[in-house]
Amino acid sequence: MLFEYIAIAVLVVLTTAVAVIAIVLGGLFGPRHSTERKAMPYESGMVPIGAGTRRMPVRYYLVAVLFILFDIEVIFFLPWAVVFRKLGLFGLVEMIVFIVILLVGYVYAWKKGALEWE
Repeated sequence: MLFEYIAIAVLVVLTTAVAVIAIVLGGLFGPRHSTERKAMPYESGMVPIGAGTRRMPVRYYLVAVLFILFDIEVIFFLPWAVVFRKLGLFGLVEMIVFIVILLVGYVYAWKKGALEWE
């Protein structure tokens, strides 16, 4: 009865064994201690100047989220276009309402300055 699942069990055992072996070998043969020179970041053989990270402005994330939001909403046009003739006037009115809601959100974001890049 459980004979069909032997292949899955063997796969799970083998992948777990490979993972354990990789971790054990890394611990056995890996570096034991770090030095100040090893801890330094490497940038084309040059000593780095300044901090390696910098703060990203919130506006970048806001524009990215707005792009994803409007991009995903535009994806809804394809299924509507495929079944446009079956939906008739009802489908057309619903899509017009959807587009108006999108435009209101777009104009709101535009007026708030969310799309301005400084």
